[in-house]
Amino acid sequence: MEKAIQLQVRKDLDARQQHTILRLKGSLISKGYTEIIHILDQDEEFHINTFETATDKRNEVQQYIAAFIDQENLVDTISIK
Repeated sequence: MEKAIQLQVRKDLDARQQHTILRLKGSLISKGYTEIIHILDQDEEFHINTFETATDKRNEVQQYIAAFIDQENLVDTISIK
């Protein structure tokens, strides 16, 4: 396992966006893509969420996150860095 995925997440989220981001993180853990997600401040506007995943799952995880972002209309809220 290696640090493979970084997500840039806006800090100023409404309640729906916060709930949806938590659902994404929970699903990443429940699907076995990672065990823990680390959150660091990037600047005044964004957090960076970093998690480790198996190298052979990296593309699958990125596709899952991209589909989730698109489906939940979070393009302006979260992005893969």
